[in-house]
Amino acid sequence: MSKYGEGREALLAATVGVVAERGLHGLTLRAVADAAGVNNTLITHHFGTKDALLGEAVAWATSRAIRLSDLSAQETMDADFARTLVELVSNEPQLQLFQYEIILESRRRPELRKAVTELYDGYIAALEKALARHGHANTHALARAIFAALDGLVLQQLTVSEAPAIQESIERIGALLESSLPETKK
Repeated sequence: MSKYGEGREALLAATVGVVAERGLHGLTLRAVADAAGVNNTLITHHFGTKDALLGEAVAWATSRAIRLSDLSAQETMDADFARTLVELVSNEPQLQLFQYEIILESRRRPELRKAVTELYDGYIAALEKALARHGHANTHALARAIFAALDGLVLQQLTVSEAPAIQESIERIGALLESSLPETKK
């Protein structure tokens, strides 16, 4: 017997997969139900509407990506972090593809902007915590800049670059961050 949360989580994962594969225009309750192997009435039971399902899927995908990359627990962007992030993108590309679909669609659908803002805020907050723990001051702007670089590298890995080149670039960001610390913090 599956627990309540497991069915809900399967629907969120199915939503991410459907959007990653078909785009937002291919997102239907039937497609999600088929991907999850359930009746589509279960979706309305758990989420009510397709928009509510989509909003919760954004939060779920962001939380999962942050947790799997161990982003908020990082002390440095070293080779281990770079390898972990590159492997996450390689092993679960649908998490990032889904998020990019939502981000782009939020330009056309203002009702998605709140979810996208929360997506970015979640990543930036996780980076801020890691940067502050490592000794960086005034971390908000730095976290935003670092996330923008990581976000761009993930997009490149999904589309035009090979994993080793992305890993090397992430390691280089880490080296730059390390070199920017005051001597007393190193």
